[in-house]
Amino acid sequence: MKVRLLSIGKDRSGLFEPAVQEYARRLEHYTRFELLELTEASGKKLKPGDAKAAEATAILGKRKPQDWVVALDERGTLLDSVELSRYVAKAQTGAKDLLFVIGGDEGLDDTVRAAAHQVISLSKMTLPHRLARVVLIEQLYRAFTILKGEPYHK
Repeated sequence: MKVRLLSIGKDRSGLFEPAVQEYARRLEHYTRFELLELTEASGKKLKPGDAKAAEATAILGKRKPQDWVVALDERGTLLDSVELSRYVAKAQTGAKDLLFVIGGDEGLDDTVRAAAHQVISLSKMTLPHRLARVVLIEQLYRAFTILKGEPYHK
């Protein structure tokens, strides 16, 4: 099983990237893990709707046939840590790879949400997409420790 986390844009603040890299390193102990960062389309002088559509095309172009696409959206289903670990286990059992997708500043285009096997929310609150990436990667690490019965999850 492989887990990929695809996000739009880079952390220009430098606040979140160290945490992302730390959890990515930890995840390698449990699964093949890859971070994919796509360039923001909004910087290309496009109208807001056009930027989201261009990002959607780039996102969906990274999808592979064996992927279960999981889109992050504030309107998605709220999962607790144990429920996320069960979802990861289901993907492992089904020999599926997981592709988690976090949109850019404007969120995800409807075509990405429609193409997703699951749409989840990390919170009812709107999170900056760079912070959402840290929260998601930590929760993925937690999910694997739950599945292995390790003491990280309390």
